[in-house]
Amino acid sequence: MTDFFDEMHNPDGSFRTAYSEIGQWIGEEDVARLRAKQREAEEVFRLTGITFNVYGQADAEERLIPFDIIPRVISSSEWQKLSRGIEQRVRAINAFLHDIYHRQEIVRAGRLPAEMVIGNEAFLPQMLGVSPPGRVYTHIVGIDLVRTGPDEFYVLEDNARTPSGVSYMLENRETMLKMFPELFSKTRVQRVSDYPTNLRRSLAACAPSATSGDPTVAVLTPGIYNSAYYEHAFLADQMGVELVEGHDLRVRDGRVCMRTTQGYKAIDVLYRRVDDEYLDPLNFNPDSALGVPGIMDVYRAGGITIANAPGTGIADDKAIYSFMPDIVEFYTGEKAILQNVPTWRCSEPEALAYVLDNLHELVVKEVHGSGGYGMLIGPAASKRELAAFRAKLKAKPGNYIAQPTLSLSTVPIFARSGLAPRHVDLRPFVLVSPEGINITPGGLTRVALKKGSLVVNSSQGGGTKDTWVLED
Repeated sequence: MTDFFDEMHNPDGSFRTAYSEIGQWIGEEDVARLRAKQREAEEVFRLTGITFNVYGQADAEERLIPFDIIPRVISSSEWQKLSRGIEQRVRAINAFLHDIYHRQEIVRAGRLPAEMVIGNEAFLPQMLGVSPPGRVYTHIVGIDLVRTGPDEFYVLEDNARTPSGVSYMLENRETMLKMFPELFSKTRVQRVSDYPTNLRRSLAACAPSATSGDPTVAVLTPGIYNSAYYEHAFLADQMGVELVEGHDLRVRDGRVCMRTTQGYKAIDVLYRRVDDEYLDPLNFNPDSALGVPGIMDVYRAGGITIANAPGTGIADDKAIYSFMPDIVEFYTGEKAILQNVPTWRCSEPEALAYVLDNLHELVVKEVHGSGGYGMLIGPAASKRELAAFRAKLKAKPGNYIAQPTLSLSTVPIFARSGLAPRHVDLRPFVLVSPEGINITPGGLTRVALKKGSLVVNSSQGGGTKDTWVLED
């Protein structure tokens, strides 16, 4: 027996209702065929070019993202509850962003310390008083969820800046449909293939008032050396829009225009995958060659929509995250449907003392960290690693938060020895426009492929699975 919730099996070993069809299918399948299908899936990903780069390593060439052929299954009723909580949270995040760049009512009300906003490196003074079209700041959001029990879901973190991974969600489903069409004839699974259409429609609905005719949408990428370049190109292709780099764009007559064979054409909505700091060398980092000089001036004047809006990164801040239950209640008037993980802000002396005393039991993360970098998992750390991290905490406590080590749920993967349980999280993708909120059923399941590991990030050795949300 373990303390981890098994999503596939009941305590007596029988299949949970959502997994009954899959469980029966696995039991009837020849192991050799499944092994061949696993190899075939890897070859499909290699030929399609579904890769990512790992920064900061000598062998930082493109790597294949490991894919596991056993789908993760979520029942319709579970998904309905999650969807309500996700929508509530995304609405609150958008309201919060509008507020902190305008009247800052949440600070005036004493629900959020002023220094959490003004002293935050992700807070952009250049956004003060700016209202994006439709008051939408986070056009695309990824909410990372973990499960610890039958009805216990927690938000691990919010991704409101430039959430990645949706291309893997789409390719995972496409691969499964090709390899196991019989599974989809047996099981009614909600589709995800309309995401690119919904993304383009949602972005177009956020076009600025300067737009005439059908909105022109483009995807701004830092270029081929970015770790998520495959996704940038994939989404542009799937939406049928141009993929552009900073040198393809310039400001002309108060509009941001892209170079075409017919001359320069104005862009109405720019889905940018370039960080704030590099977006505009005239307003941010003057050395940036990735952005567009003057784009922020056009944006503030209402000449272009930037998705996601500059300055949304403050909602990703893990110290701000610790206030999310208050933020949700403040802007919606309701208690948060989805729980937060208990969080200690190391900037507070009492919290820091507790964290230092219990470091071996906690997970410690950088406030602005992502991708699994710069974090400590206390129970898995060596004495040397604990000592080194203790020194970091004492030197810059405000850079860190700490959380308990959760008993993440497990789902089976097809390992060399057969089926084996591994820990997972889930990143649902949310589209926001003045027309409403669209949540793709399921999202990206990331799985820790190493036995006992709680780190699911691909950059740290994790893989992905197809996520099935069952129809009623």
